[in-house]
Amino acid sequence: MSEIKLAATPRTEFGKGAARRLRRANQVPAVLYGHGTQPMHVALPGHDTMLALKHSNALYSIELDGKTTLAIVKDVQRDVVRQVIEHVDLLIVKKGEKVAVDVPVHVVGESAPGTIHVVETQNLSLEAEATHLPQGIEVSIEGLADGATVTAGDVVLPEGATLVTDPEITVVTISTPQASAADVAADAAVADLAAQQSAASAADNEG
Repeated sequence: MSEIKLAATPRTEFGKGAARRLRRANQVPAVLYGHGTQPMHVALPGHDTMLALKHSNALYSIELDGKTTLAIVKDVQRDVVRQVIEHVDLLIVKKGEKVAVDVPVHVVGESAPGTIHVVETQNLSLEAEATHLPQGIEVSIEGLADGATVTAGDVVLPEGATLVTDPEITVVTISTPQASAADVAADAAVADLAAQQSAASAADNEG
């Protein structure tokens, strides 16, 4: 995807009180760091930042004091109850360099009839060019039978990306659902009742 532009303003006040005032003004405290530069404490527009963070591994163009800095999100702190964005850490990146990121797994296709799939690993760590970070990785389970597994090493990676995650880690497993003990007992009870009713009906007919 293209760069997401966010206009930042310098932050000169710090602490919980200053952060609360920023959030009341619909701004988000953030810090820009990396490439040997001193961390830059900034405020980002609240609504625009909230929308931007819905895109995983997006590339941000941060406009500050007439200069533009490319960055990616390394950490987002949220209020666990209200899910309000409390702080954002942004890592400065340069075109052409590679960075390690976690990329969500998306299962596509259908496994063999009667089987189900379980995603064992939700994200894979990849190294990719900072300006072309993948938004997600498609993992195909088309036609896979009971007992099949897909490991990280089996996954087809986006062009230019390399795997950081252990290639032996299981990403998806395919299995056939097994009836629970309660289901088996219920089926047996139904069959027993049907047999009793059949026997009673036969006895009535004989009478």
